[in-house]
Amino acid sequence: MKRIGVMGGTFNPIHIGHLMLAECARDEFSLDQIWLIPTACSYMKKQEDILAPKERYHMTELAVSDNEKMRCLDLEIRRGGYTYSYETMEELGKSFPETEFFFLVGADCLFSMESWKCPQRLFQSCQIIAAVRENADMGKMEAKKQELSKAFGARIHLFAFRNIELSSTEIRERIRFGKSIRYLVPDRVISYIEEKGFYKNEGN
Repeated sequence: MKRIGVMGGTFNPIHIGHLMLAECARDEFSLDQIWLIPTACSYMKKQEDILAPKERYHMTELAVSDNEKMRCLDLEIRRGGYTYSYETMEELGKSFPETEFFFLVGADCLFSMESWKCPQRLFQSCQIIAAVRENADMGKMEAKKQELSKAFGARIHLFAFRNIELSSTEIRERIRFGKSIRYLVPDRVISYIEEKGFYKNEGN
């Protein structure tokens, strides 16, 4: 069976922190590929400052175009509407039955996943890879992992990942104030952002 990691997100825009996390997880867990899936419309975020799904998808596609170990899928964009992780993972499981899927999240998500839409179905459809920051309390993470395993039968793997103080919000603010984002965002993505004039004004 193939081992595929799945990383969802708004990717508004995608940056090197996303890519480093994906690459480290792929290497750590011997995954065949990482599939990045931009959200259509996240119910957890305000929509005012989020680019259209097709633009975020294209930037994500550009970011991984030179890496055969990564793919960008428009599955959630084609589905439209609010994005729920359990729906995505169940759909992938049905479409690729000979594949073992691993859903990649930040370890902080472990403390909110019970409130996600249909957490039981998410945990049943895939294994979870949770990236733990260097300054996090690993004992606390292990305890939460065991709690979710007992409550939902969740299969959770923790792995240590370096602190990267970078966010898409910071990237957008730097663009808005005319500051460089070189080395923070892949060059192909920077060129596309500049060509389109994205993020220069509030609300795009």
